[in-house]
Amino acid sequence: MASAGHLLLLSSLLSVSLAWRTKSFFLFHKRMGEACSDHAECRSRCCVTSSLDPQTFCTRKTIFLKCLPGRRCPQQYACSDHAECRSRCCVTNSLDPQTFCTPRTIFLQCVPWRKPNGAYCTHHKECRSQCCIKLKEAGHYRCTRPSGLLAQCLPLVSPSPWDGGASGTEGPGCA
Repeated sequence: MASAGHLLLLSSLLSVSLAWRTKSFFLFHKRMGEACSDHAECRSRCCVTSSLDPQTFCTRKTIFLKCLPGRRCPQQYACSDHAECRSRCCVTNSLDPQTFCTPRTIFLQCVPWRKPNGAYCTHHKECRSQCCIKLKEAGHYRCTRPSGLLAQCLPLVSPSPWDGGASGTEGPGCA
């Protein structure tokens, strides 16, 4: 009778192990951003709803290893306010006035996209260099790099009519 009990025990253990094996084959196979229905499906073991869609997706755990539902938009999603973004940074990322969730800098600054040197501008804040000046008297305002010893946003010095075309600051009667 003892051998029959052992056989029954072994057969039940075998069926349980086979059932676990087929289930564990499907555990932890989904990557970040893939749809899921349970934490066990995700490699990160974190399956939550996002703020954009009621469906659940695999996502990363927080730095404290918490699995929190997404309350804010990930990078590159359209936004209208800093509070909508995970990075808390909602700014323009091109000439288009539409704002997007953007990562902060290494110094945790939220910096909008700015025009490169040479682009037309109307104000210093539009330029990466923070310098918008006319390069020629008859020309348009353009983004340019700061100049001079202290790297200030100064207009280029035009030739002086008093010293035969050489640039300088001395006027008539100055020594």
